[in-house]
Amino acid sequence: MRGKVLSYDDYTGSGLISGDDGVRYTFTRGGLMGGAREAFPGSQVDFEIADGVATNIYITSGASLNLSGDRNRIVAALLALFLGWLGIHKFYLGKNTAGIIMALCGTIGWLLFAIPPMIIGVIAFIEFIIYLVKSDGEFHRDYVAGNKSWF
Repeated sequence: MRGKVLSYDDYTGSGLISGDDGVRYTFTRGGLMGGAREAFPGSQVDFEIADGVATNIYITSGASLNLSGDRNRIVAALLALFLGWLGIHKFYLGKNTAGIIMALCGTIGWLLFAIPPMIIGVIAFIEFIIYLVKSDGEFHRDYVAGNKSWF
């Protein structure tokens, strides 16, 4: 049967698929086939049904190429490198609290002998490197879908 992934939680390894028959089926990471380790909402899938649960799930489109239209790690890395002292990369990733902290330290921090802006600059450079080293899937899981705001 064909269907579409409605939700997937990488931490619990479970999700929900809406089948073409209009029924919703739960699934677990163990049901993913073809080397897939996670499924992104909106991905088209082909699956079998066993006891009301989706099994033998093959992602047919939208898997690793379309991370559900979310943030790009290269853009985030470049923002961290060039505008990291203002926290712009944090705002880009939707981590507004971290962005405000970085922006305040990067601007008002100069009043404190330039120590906070230097620390924020080092943090931004470390995050630049981390964003480049991570795969697209790891980046998406940690910084877009997950709640990871720092490092």
